[in-house]
Amino acid sequence: MVPESRKIAKTYADSAGLSAIKQLLCSQVHEERLVALLMLVTKYKTQRTQIAKFYLRNLDRVNNWDLVDLSAPSILGPYLAGADRLLLYKLAGSKNVWKRRVAIVTTLNFIRNDDLDDTFRIAKILIHDDHDLIHKAVGWMLREAGKRDVVAEEEFLRSHCRDMPRTMLRYAIERFPERKRKFFMRSDYER
Repeated sequence: MVPESRKIAKTYADSAGLSAIKQLLCSQVHEERLVALLMLVTKYKTQRTQIAKFYLRNLDRVNNWDLVDLSAPSILGPYLAGADRLLLYKLAGSKNVWKRRVAIVTTLNFIRNDDLDDTFRIAKILIHDDHDLIHKAVGWMLREAGKRDVVAEEEFLRSHCRDMPRTMLRYAIERFPERKRKFFMRSDYER
């Protein structure tokens, strides 16, 4: 269970070396990879560069939606906050669904700091993605961006709602008043 995984990670994060974390991260057991990533999130607070580089070297092991969602915004988000974000665009173009999800979900950290440009740009790249887990992640990030700047979200949606998969659109407009949701859903019907 996740609460137990969090307790284990919190208890051992400071004492666990990267070799032990790598062993957990390479496990076939999902929960062991979860604990490894929770440890990395904890360690990131004091070892930013080292943990971010380790995370990127082992990104192939971040291979489930929950693993991406709990780690990417907490490790890559702050690491790239004041840096070149070209990496996210490369990940958005990956054939690997988890790397594409990392690209968009990492922007949650930027959104929380009122930096929305990369969210909208990466959302545009992923708008025609064929995987439902990308549809959900993009819609979620658009919704989160809208909490900071609803005008910018609506402008993006007006330009792209006809091209968006319905799941992506539904996630993006989830917090809108019913009238606005219907407007965007009708726009979707007019494809």
